[in-house]
Order: sequence, then structure tokens, then C-alpha cells
Amino acid sequence: MAEPWINQLLDAVSKATGITGRLMKKRGEPHLWTEVYENVTFEVKFERELAEAVGKLNATGFLQTGAGPHIECFEEP
Repeated sequence: MAEPWINQLLDAVSKATGITGRLMKKRGEPHLWTEVYENVTFEVKFERELAEAVGKLNATGFLQTGAGPHIECFEEP
């Protein structure tokens, strides 16, 4: 299952950055998950730490063929 892996990812990111993420699943698509990290003020460092954690934890076993993790950034208007 992917959930233990994602919890490890959330923990690793929190330890590296001090930012606690949360896990969400898309309604009606139980295999589509995302993490949400709020109030990130040091974007470049955060994205580097996130990518490093994803690499160390090896997400490829949980992704659909041809898919890869990607980052989408949103901010308050």
C-alpha cells in the first residue's frame, strides 16, 4: 500500500523543513493522492528537500506506468 510510504514522506519532509504536510485523496478516485504543504516561505529549499525525500523513499513502485511525481504550487490571491 502507498499510505505507509506517503506517511514516511510526510515525516521526512517535516523533519527536513519543519513544515508538516497533510495527505488528501481525490473524491471518486481512490488511487489519486496528493500532499498539501502550507505556508512554505523558502520555496527553493523546500522543493529540493521534497525531491530528495521522494528519491530516497523510491516512489516508483506506487506510480502508474509512465507517471511521475510532480509539484503544483498554489498561493493566496
